[in-house]
Order: sequence, then C-alpha cells, then structure tokens
Amino acid sequence: MAREPDSSSTRSTESGLTVEPVYGPGALVGWDPAERLGAPGAYPFTRGVYPTMYTGRPWTMRQYAGFGTAAESNARYRQLIAHGTMGLSVAFDLPTQMGHDSDTPLASGEVGKVGVAIDSVEDMRVLFDGIPLGEVSTSMTINAPAAPLLLLYELVAEEQGVPADRLTGTVQNDILKEYIARGTYIFPPQPSLRLVADMFRYCGEVMPRWNTISISGYHMAEAGASPAQEIAFTLADGIEYVRTAVAAGMDVDAFAPRLSFFFVARTTFLEEVAKFRAARRIWARVMREEFGARDPKSLMLRFHTQTAGVQLTAQQPELNLVRVAVQGLAAVLGGTQSLHTNAFDEAIALPTDKSARLALRTQQVLAHETDVTATVDPFAGSYAVESLTDAVEEAVLGLMARVADRGGAVAAIEEGFQKAEIERNAYRIAQETDSGERVVVGVNRYRLDEEEPYEPLRVDPAIEEQQVERLRRLRAARDAAAVEAALARLKKAAGGTDNVLPPMKTALRERATVGEVCGALREVWGTYAPRESF
Repeated sequence: MAREPDSSSTRSTESGLTVEPVYGPGALVGWDPAERLGAPGAYPFTRGVYPTMYTGRPWTMRQYAGFGTAAESNARYRQLIAHGTMGLSVAFDLPTQMGHDSDTPLASGEVGKVGVAIDSVEDMRVLFDGIPLGEVSTSMTINAPAAPLLLLYELVAEEQGVPADRLTGTVQNDILKEYIARGTYIFPPQPSLRLVADMFRYCGEVMPRWNTISISGYHMAEAGASPAQEIAFTLADGIEYVRTAVAAGMDVDAFAPRLSFFFVARTTFLEEVAKFRAARRIWARVMREEFGARDPKSLMLRFHTQTAGVQLTAQQPELNLVRVAVQGLAAVLGGTQSLHTNAFDEAIALPTDKSARLALRTQQVLAHETDVTATVDPFAGSYAVESLTDAVEEAVLGLMARVADRGGAVAAIEEGFQKAEIERNAYRIAQETDSGERVVVGVNRYRLDEEEPYEPLRVDPAIEEQQVERLRRLRAARDAAAVEAALARLKKAAGGTDNVLPPMKTALRERATVGEVCGALREVWGTYAPRESF
C-alpha cells in the first residue's frame, strides 16, 4: 500500500514559496492551457520564444573571459573558439567598468585583475586580433561606459572591413541594476537613461542586428536576491528603459525586438525552470498590454544565462563541477537562448585554461549526450512546474506592483527599496547557512579535515606598468588638438539633445581614451552619489 505524503516534509523555495511533497491534477484546476501556456514560439511564450527551440540547433554556448592585457585575453578567446565556443563574452577590468584609464591613480592595483583593460581603440584592436568580427557573436559586459566600448568594437570591425550592419552581439548597458546591486555607475540616473536611449537609436540606425541592452538580474541574484526578486526588479528596470525610449520619441516596435535579458541559474532546479517560464509570460503581457507592442518579437523575452557564481565554494572546489552541470541543465530546460557555465575554480581565482575548457565541455555534454534537445519544453504540463510557475508569477507581480507604487524603478532605486529588499534576503540566506538549515555541501556539512592544495591562475602585476606605457605612447603619437576638438563636440552634444554617439565615435577614432570620453561626460552630467542610508 502506498504511503500518504508526510505534510511535515513540505519545503520552501528560494523565494519562500511552498513546494508540496506531491502535485496532482488538483494543482491545475480551472487552469486554461491556452492562456497560461500557448504553443512554443507563440504568445505568451511560456513554452519558449521559438517554435523549435533546441530541436533545430542548441543554445549559443558563450564563455565569459577576459583578464590582464588585451593580448592575453585574445589568446584565451582563440582557445575557446578552437574548443567549440559559439560566442565570446568579454569581461572588463574594474577601471574600464568605471570609465577610468589604466594610468589614473584610482586604477592603481586593479588593472587587468577582474577582466581585460581596454583604454583605447588600440587595445580593442589587439583584443580581437585574428578574430573575424563578421562571423562571431560578441557580448560585452559593460554598463556605464557601454557606449564608448561598443563604438571601439565598431571601429575595429571597420578596420577589418566588416560593416556595422553585419555585427551581431550584445552590450549589457544596464545601468539601473548598477545602482541596485553592483555599484559600477558613473553618471546620475537621468543622464544615464538618456545615454541608453541614444544607444537604442544609434544601433537601430547603424547596427540593427546588435542587442542594445542586456537587462540583468544576474548581479542582483549574486548580491542575494531571491528568484522572485531577481525577476521582479529586472522586469521593472526593463519597463523603465522602454518608457525612456518611448518618451524620447521612439516607436516601441523599432527597438523592443533587440532588448535582451540576463539571468542566473541556481541549483534549485525546479524553481529556476519555473522562474524562466514566468518571466517570459509576464514580459509578453507587459509589452502587449502596457506598451501596445504589435511585433511578436517585441513580446519575446530572450535571455542569456550564467550559472550561479555565488553558489560556488572554495571548499572542495571540484564539487562546483556538479553544481554547474545542474545549474546549466536548469537554464536549458528553462529555455535560455545562450549560456555561460562557470569554471569550477572561480571561487578561488580567475579560471585556468583547463577549468575554462571543462566549463565549456559541460555545455557540450548537455547538448550532445543528453536528450534535452530532442523535444521542445519537456516540462510543459508538469503539475509541479506549472504550479510553481504560477506561484513565482504571483510573487513577481506583487513585487513589481510595490516598485510601481513608488513611481517606477528609478524612484524606487532613489528610495533604496530594491537594495534593501535584496539585502534582507541575503541576510536570511546567510543565517540559514550559518545555522545549518540550508545545507551547502563541503561548507557546513560533509567537510574535509584538510583541503587539498590548489594552484590558481595569477595575474602578473607588471601588466599595469605595461598598460600605462601603452597609454603614454598613445598620447605622444596622436593629434592632441584633434582629440580636444572632438571631445569638445562631445560635450556640446551631451549638453544639448543631439545623440552623443556620433561625436563620441569621432573622438575615439582620433584615439581619445575611454577615460577621456567618460571624463568629458562627467563634466557635463556630473557623477552619481548614493544616499548614505535608507
């Protein structure tokens, strides 16, 4: 005789939603499949944004890399391509992310540490040396200085003879989440949003195949956001970007098809799958009902996924290979368009060549040795997953309403709402881990008496000196008067209403540096200073 499920075994998801021990038909009573699901590739896109999904071809395997000098990163990119990577994803160092040149005092000690240092078109040229930009898809994880970095990429493509309308890829360009979770902002919110809108318009005219923004919940999740918070605050940011572009006079269907998103995949497998399904459904309805989008592509929430770096452990780091495989599978079954799998040693240092290759091989095993690509949306109709999708959707909509009640994402950011909510959740997770209620294998259970030694990859401190010397030679060789004149035109555009990207491109072509371009905008727009307390 079968035993009745024990109600005491009921658990909660990362978002605090109840997971029942058993789900059955009663979980979906009164549930309209046509309204909640639709067909794959059809509104409301719960089952995926494309009719065939991975049955035609797998997701884009995109590995995130960048460290030290442009030449070192270029060598890593060539290796990744040789091993089967389908798309590159560029990590920039902290000075570049903050719009500072490598020779400024603020950059001291940080050059090339968490990504590659890019100061000028000469560095970008080296970064993509021998890589045909008309054939690869490139994602650039850059936000406040997204415009100059994208223009440097375009300039290098021109040198290769590749027209801008052939370039494919994504620039993150999501400044709002910087105020919420990461902190690599430069300008105040309003001019930052104006810069985002200028990029939307520029790419719509010049680079129509480029994804102009990757609206990111990943960094919120890494800061401690629950899955419901990750989706709610990310979609609220997306609404703010769409409103900004529409207010600037752009037709929603002219830019919305090029919007993309960036989410995390955790080890909590079922909720992650449900989270991705709920996000697609909510976004489709927002775009159709709030913004009146008519192009089906404007309704599609297309997203990149990265496995959860915050869940990687320095203790018994080989266990991270298992975690990443589970996380990657959650992303695939959730319907991601591209995926980066973290290397197992990233909790210790930058990935080695071997660990980066193993991370890529994890995706290749999922794509070629399992049957997950044989059918579209294998979880459709699952009592558990559909019930969890509804529960996640309800929680997300509740949080989005709280943001809307505060006047939208920017007003809520200025109040500190999202940041405070994420910090509360992060504190809860830390308490549960410390108490042992939340099991982390190798950390608070199944520990080793002594960890095995591991030799991580180290960045040569001489890189900073080399980069400073490159800048000295650049400034000595360029036409200083032409650079100053170009920067003056950029400041004039920033002070008016003209799109700032054309004069910015001219300045970068004259070999102005990223720091000089951002400095010119700082003079006009100022810098953002967060409130001391909330």
